[in-house]
Amino acid sequence: MAVTDEAIEKIKAMIVSGELAPGDRLPPEKELSERLGLSRNSMREAVKALEVIRVLDVRRGDGTYVTSLEPRLLLEAISFVVDMHDDASLLEIFQVRRILEAQATGAAAQRAEPEDVAALEAELQAVARDTDIETLVEHDVRFHGAIVALGGNRYLASLVESLTSHTVRARVWRGLTQDGAVERTLHEHRAIVDAIAAGDVELATSLATAHVAGVEQWLRRAAADT
Repeated sequence: MAVTDEAIEKIKAMIVSGELAPGDRLPPEKELSERLGLSRNSMREAVKALEVIRVLDVRRGDGTYVTSLEPRLLLEAISFVVDMHDDASLLEIFQVRRILEAQATGAAAQRAEPEDVAALEAELQAVARDTDIETLVEHDVRFHGAIVALGGNRYLASLVESLTSHTVRARVWRGLTQDGAVERTLHEHRAIVDAIAAGDVELATSLATAHVAGVEQWLRRAAADT
């Protein structure tokens, strides 16, 4: 193991063990390197690496702190990678979204309370059948975000949110070029809400899979035609 990798592992172990908690300030570089038996140079490189992935926050003139370690913060690195995608890899993003979102919707069906279902109903009622495509997609993002949040897994919710934000352009494109996109989307959303309200995990999972797959299949055909 390279010395920088060893330094990263040792700092990570301090966080995992609870010796360093979110918001804690790390000991001075000299003290920490001596405690862990590592050179100051390798410790410095490790801190830089952990800063990039948002585990540490280096505040010039103040010190180095453990970040909040919130899921949204830690998943920014994944979001950066997704930002670098090209149109050819968009299908792969949809495939990952389909798998994750289906499971999250199933979890929502297990956990949803009446007030949660009421909030989803309100979101559905707020969108008219003759709405424009941009408004529909905004609704779609809110709708799916609310469902994934109901699943209770913050890491999954943050990851799905990141993937969803990178599929908006394709969904707008589909809406503008495919007849009946608004009615079809709202009909599918209605079915998903009904399944969640009934606590039907299998049906909710299946409907979410089909819902995301619909855009995925359309995109595949569109790519083949270009």
